[in-house]
Amino acid sequence: MPEPVFLGFDFGMKRIGVAVGQRLTGCATPLQTLHAMQGVPDWSRVAALIKQWKPQALVVGLPTCLDGTELYVTEPSREFARVLGERFERSVHLVDERLSTVDVRSAVFAAGGYRKLKGANVDSLAACVILEQWLRTDGAVIGTH
Repeated sequence: MPEPVFLGFDFGMKRIGVAVGQRLTGCATPLQTLHAMQGVPDWSRVAALIKQWKPQALVVGLPTCLDGTELYVTEPSREFARVLGERFERSVHLVDERLSTVDVRSAVFAAGGYRKLKGANVDSLAACVILEQWLRTDGAVIGTH
């Protein structure tokens, strides 16, 4: 029986990073970044990813400030997670993703400077960080939708 896979999402109002991973290695791989209009992706592209990877569950990063207060994008992230779960009939786990994108940008910049940063798939790399965090904590979550 194949190891179950999971899809991770780094939600944004213009772009949504996507990653795939599994518990055996605890690692995730970046997939394409989805374009969004005011937080709404092309759901047919999400459906294609679900069909291709057949994930057991979905993981969505929940952005907050360092002190835990909510950002303007926190509630839209929750709504994205809710709709994702309803549309694709999968459990969706919310993960605290404070600074995941900032950390990825810093690491990519350190590895290759501005030129490397411009060509990087930062949103999907951030989705890897979110998904790997969830995989390492054996599914410890903020919440489930």
